[in-house]
Amino acid sequence: MKIVVIGAGMGGMCAAARLARNGHQVSIYEASNRVGGKLHTQWIGKCAFDVGPSLLTLPAVYRDFFLKTGKPMEEVIELSPVNPSFDYRFADGKRVQFANLSRFETLNQIRLSFGDDSAKSWNQLMRRAEKMWDVSREPFIESELRSPLNLLKRASLLKDLRIIAPWKSLRKFSQEFLSEKNLRFILDRYATYSGSDPRSAPAVLASIAFVEEAFGAWHVKGGLGALADAVHQRALDCGVEFQLNSPVKEILLEGKNVAGILLEDGSTVKADAIVANADASIVYQNLITKKISSLKKVRKQLKKADSSLAGFSLLLGMRKSEKTLLEHHTILFPPNYDAEFEAIFTHKCPVAQPTIYICVPKDESMSKDKNLESWFVLVNAPTHGAWDWNDEKFNHEYANKIIDQIEVRGICVRENLETLTIRTPADLEREVCAPGGAIYGTSSNGARAAFNRPKNRSPIKGLYCVGGSVHPGGGLPLVGISAEIVANAIGRAQKR
Repeated sequence: MKIVVIGAGMGGMCAAARLARNGHQVSIYEASNRVGGKLHTQWIGKCAFDVGPSLLTLPAVYRDFFLKTGKPMEEVIELSPVNPSFDYRFADGKRVQFANLSRFETLNQIRLSFGDDSAKSWNQLMRRAEKMWDVSREPFIESELRSPLNLLKRASLLKDLRIIAPWKSLRKFSQEFLSEKNLRFILDRYATYSGSDPRSAPAVLASIAFVEEAFGAWHVKGGLGALADAVHQRALDCGVEFQLNSPVKEILLEGKNVAGILLEDGSTVKADAIVANADASIVYQNLITKKISSLKKVRKQLKKADSSLAGFSLLLGMRKSEKTLLEHHTILFPPNYDAEFEAIFTHKCPVAQPTIYICVPKDESMSKDKNLESWFVLVNAPTHGAWDWNDEKFNHEYANKIIDQIEVRGICVRENLETLTIRTPADLEREVCAPGGAIYGTSSNGARAAFNRPKNRSPIKGLYCVGGSVHPGGGLPLVGISAEIVANAIGRAQKR
């Protein structure tokens, strides 16, 4: 088949490589001048910054991709475990570090910080989270999830429902297990991994905590962008053709089937199938302009869905100092975590006292000066449009407020600051065509969010969707899984 892929993000490239490996003629058309989408390592001065994902979990997803497309992953990228995986610091002065790949050590740290009862309750929660992962992995994540009716046919339905508890929010779930407020903050944070509000996101997101613990937190030498480069090269090796600076204007149809694409320059490309790695709202609202009855449902769901969280980030080139010795990942929680979600999801405004994520890679290859290191600072934010992120005066004032809050926690920034770059949701929207700068497309707020997320197989015959805005969701592992789902779906369709 002649297959066109729209967008050279990770989902698009992984799907393209798998399809080319299966013998198809595959071409990728990318609007920008680079590959990788949101996954990007950017050099500013003498420091490199992971400006998108800064952590790899479930590396087995990409290990499988590289094996299935030619050579083992270990031959093309170098992974190193991040230990501790996270250093959590709280407004009341308490602190706990979660160990990488060791529940035993993490429980010891919880015991030292919050007492034996808290360690026992976290262990019980993780046992339940493991069961959630076992139940949800195959039907909810690794499969197409075409209809809730498919799940009703499972013999273990009632048992599965009791484990997943779809009627419970992540917040309600954490309150049942954890009496320690600071541990509840940690569990709440896993909702933000999908750009969601823990007060309405489903309890099953607790399984992310188990996945992170069981399969580890990993850094890619040279920055996470090296993974995008390796996937790009693998796609080239498999015969995929890349057309950069080639924005797509329209998906062309013949009746109810795809026929090809129309580029912004007026040229057309015929295709037997199309894989769209653009945001789902762009695919269904902009690239397909015709009023088609089969698209009414997906278009309606996209309009009703909450946008995911966006991010406001600071890229700090820092002089190394004993006063600023941080772990690879540090999280500074505010006194009132709920105020963050109220600000973003209810009031649509920047958070006065946000949770602050600081990533300081222990990677010499990410600095051209042994005395400098890169700090990636990220806070959750409303999308551009809900808030005007083009106001440079406000952005600089907000950046300084974030730095003030870091320094209040005893971390010296300004006296060691070499360079400062601000990136807003508006920047992300411009750079990778993410509507509003939403990191994950739509949020997972609500029990039916997983079923309302656009499917990998479009109602238009021959059109498939891949990436973080469609099933199974955002984040590097799920995007990689979505590529496998799409490649397999095209393979099955071809055999019919």
